[in-house]
Amino acid sequence: MIASIAHRGSGLILVLFVPLYLWLLQGMTGSVAGFDAALNWLHSGLGRLSLWLVGTALAFHLCNGIRFLLLDFGVGEARRTMRGSAKLVLVVTALVALLLAVVL
Repeated sequence: MIASIAHRGSGLILVLFVPLYLWLLQGMTGSVAGFDAALNWLHSGLGRLSLWLVGTALAFHLCNGIRFLLLDFGVGEARRTMRGSAKLVLVVTALVALLLAVVL
């Protein structure tokens, strides 16, 4: 149940960042001043934190979505297996979050 609620939360985070994606896309493809503004924002602390948050949410949402698809196909429906796969999703997400923290 917790994994399902967290999956919805990560999806909400991804949707709420769509205006930011569009602003960055406009800045990167518009004028030189817009490009510089978008690039400066991406290199700021808030920009890096936002990229980390979105990247982590995307990794969790992707891994947990694959987990839910497998459950829909009847793979791993036992309670023990479901808990194990949820823990695996958390471990993979934590590794991706750590990698993003180092890269960003």
